[in-house]
Amino acid sequence: MSRPEILAPAGNREMLGAAVFSGADAVYLGLTGFNARRTAGNFTPDELREAVAFCHARGVKVHVTLNTLVYDRELSGLADAVRAVAAAGADAVIADDLATAQLVKSIAPTLHLHGSTQMSVHTPEGAKELAALGYDRVILARELSLEEIRAVCEASPIEVEVFVHGALCMSVSGQCMMSAFLGGRSGNRGACAGPCRLPFDASAGLKPGQPGRACHLSLKDMDYIPHLRELMDAGVASVKIEGRLRTPEYAAAVVTACRAVCAGQPYDEKLVRDIFSRSGFTDGYLTNRNDGKMFGVRTEADAAATRAATPKARELFRRELQRVPVHYELSGGVEDGGVKLTARDDDGHRVSVYSADEPQPAQKDPLPGIERALGKTGGTPFVMDGLAAEPGEGGFGFLSGAAWNELRREALDKLLEKRSEVTPHAVQAFEMPTYPAHTVGQLPALAARFANAAQCPAEAAEKLQYLIFPITEAESIPEAWRGKTLLELPRVMFGRLEQKTAARLDALQDAGFAGAVVNNPAQLRYTDGWTLYGGLGLNVTNPMSAARYASLGVQGMLLQPETALTAMQAVAPGVPTAALCYGHLPLMLTRACPLRNVRDCGKCPGGGTLRDRKGRDFTVTCSAPGGAGVRTVFNPVPLYMGERLRELPVDVAVAAFTTETPARVSQILDLLFNAQPFDSEFTRGLYYTNN
Repeated sequence: MSRPEILAPAGNREMLGAAVFSGADAVYLGLTGFNARRTAGNFTPDELREAVAFCHARGVKVHVTLNTLVYDRELSGLADAVRAVAAAGADAVIADDLATAQLVKSIAPTLHLHGSTQMSVHTPEGAKELAALGYDRVILARELSLEEIRAVCEASPIEVEVFVHGALCMSVSGQCMMSAFLGGRSGNRGACAGPCRLPFDASAGLKPGQPGRACHLSLKDMDYIPHLRELMDAGVASVKIEGRLRTPEYAAAVVTACRAVCAGQPYDEKLVRDIFSRSGFTDGYLTNRNDGKMFGVRTEADAAATRAATPKARELFRRELQRVPVHYELSGGVEDGGVKLTARDDDGHRVSVYSADEPQPAQKDPLPGIERALGKTGGTPFVMDGLAAEPGEGGFGFLSGAAWNELRREALDKLLEKRSEVTPHAVQAFEMPTYPAHTVGQLPALAARFANAAQCPAEAAEKLQYLIFPITEAESIPEAWRGKTLLELPRVMFGRLEQKTAARLDALQDAGFAGAVVNNPAQLRYTDGWTLYGGLGLNVTNPMSAARYASLGVQGMLLQPETALTAMQAVAPGVPTAALCYGHLPLMLTRACPLRNVRDCGKCPGGGTLRDRKGRDFTVTCSAPGGAGVRTVFNPVPLYMGERLRELPVDVAVAAFTTETPARVSQILDLLFNAQPFDSEFTRGLYYTNN
């Protein structure tokens, strides 16, 4: 087993220092703007260059996060951000949007490209697709079991990175819109307000309108530190610590623990727990125990433990870890009028310094004392790794201890300075493509997505341009509908669902369906022969990523519903675009089940509700019992644009039906066909915001 890279968070300069001094092999940090933690301290381009110099001098890599949804008006600024990362000499960019990936490869092709966990990659085919798209590393979704991680590692042609400690989002990363639609702060844009930590109560017996009190969407922090050796054995290349919004002490405590376990040594479990937890930790995903024990909240007792543990954790980075081998070469001596000390590292850097004092004849062998003096590298990142001594005529002679100490300090200072020199990546000329704007004011065609065949009214099926059904409903679709029916693939696939879905697609190849809706980059790999359309899970928000998907064979795509109408207008990739015109939006997609807080899977009817602190009920549906299934949490207030369809700058308007009865579906479709106002409470979503 080779030891994986220990990758630590660096939300600001102090946290960066703590992570490096305590022994992180790499850090990840955000450039101001364009990263998934916009409320962290983050780094300006100049600060990034300084951070890279500091880290590289100590043998630590720097990964820069450019992992948010991007709109058309931001693409030129994103290109400038890529240039800034290249100029700073950072090692890698963490990206999710295909526009970011394209800019990195076009502007600074020697920068490594890591696929963000927001890409929702959780299968072997997903890792293979990222490799085909030019990524060097895949950062897996947090929801995977050890067996699932192992399967990806065995199949992946690129490095695999996994999270091993820190906060667990309730939703699969990249598939959550709860903060955006409930609070106007998009997690996909780096501004999550953390609404899942607020009360969402699955308890039975709540009276209508009664506020929820329990926090049944709040997961404990993950802790896989005890399992690091198993992850090493599985082939994981990098183990990542979540927490750019936490403290330097937190980073140091977790890095120290990870280093110990990777080396087969014990670690201070209490310190790791006390420095931050939510009533303890969970390893439920890794061990395939997705139950009610995964849930927890941050208590006052937890906060008190953190305050008490902070001074002890601070000691972990008071002095930096000595880990950069330095090799000394010593020559000269009494007859030469001085000594020459050369210090070199394993990266080819070397410096030479000369004694200011002339050595005197020695009464005894000076070499043991010289070795002791040169080995005193405390307070630096260096550790002595050998001395090659070639004394001149008359030997090295005698120099005071202070003289040797000064010689060592001067040599190591110069070597550190040389190691701190930033090497920028070569930047290629790149002219931002211009994209046509979509026409406004035309009436888009109507399509509808249904949860099952029984939900679709026969009379409406004749009038809709497309019908969309989950692939699990394929055999229930009447043959008369199939010529306009698209089969929707799941946004995430756990267990063996990917293999089963691929086999199902093969079996349905000649069944007369119009196409398939792909919701994950992985699905591009096993849909040969199908006409493909992009779904909600692809998170398309800008023309560059839309054009990239079109070049990969996607013949039309649904734009991500956080996209304002003004931003939608800029997306015209040469294939049809679509936007939601009706639907209870899926705010969360989660493998952990909030209903497990109050009931077992065996006693569950297949879904339920969550009551928030304002007394509103959020529907929860389940795709399958147990860990292989996923739960979806829906907004209780539907999006509606029926009387404003002409304001949607897209080719197709999609009504998404989830738990509505067939009778209610008919009513809503009538409203849409006749461009009528909605008949109950609704929202325009984020369509009229300034994003």
